[in-house]
Amino acid sequence: MHPGSINWGVQPLTLFDVSEEAGIERFEPRAPADGGEPLVWAIDDDRLRNYLVPRDCPRVTFYAGGQTTSDDLDRFLGSSRAVVAIEQAWLDRLESCQLYCYNLPPETFRCADDCAGYFVSRHAVAPTSLRVVTDPIGELARREVELRIVPNLWPLRDAVVASSLRFSIIRMRNAQHR
Repeated sequence: MHPGSINWGVQPLTLFDVSEEAGIERFEPRAPADGGEPLVWAIDDDRLRNYLVPRDCPRVTFYAGGQTTSDDLDRFLGSSRAVVAIEQAWLDRLESCQLYCYNLPPETFRCADDCAGYFVSRHAVAPTSLRVVTDPIGELARREVELRIVPNLWPLRDAVVASSLRFSIIRMRNAQHR
């Protein structure tokens, strides 16, 4: 939404950066590994769930969208609103991690990926507040997100990609081998 535009009954955009690092006072644009444009990345409140795990933890996250079939709802989600799946090998680290959830002002951000909830800014951004998450598993539960623990993410990743679900696949380079 552009500054000065009217927001008729829509919640204001809330953006976050989640880190295992405390005390970040300013997020500077950084160039991605592929050499693209330097940007500050943020996640919206609804997809914050995808980042309530250690940064390097591989994960498959998914939820229903407007095009999701009833078969895929039954097969993948059941009664869950959304799922964050991680490998068993990462569970101990998840249970012991502490996350820092920085609230970022939305003014300079634009949506880069609606499905994943990614927003980007070309400008440095100072957080407006900080919340420490000492129990990420409890926070997922509070958000009504199913944490699914699997031995290996690859079969689930392949099935989700082939489905009608909306999804985000994160840090699979750190997953166990196929």
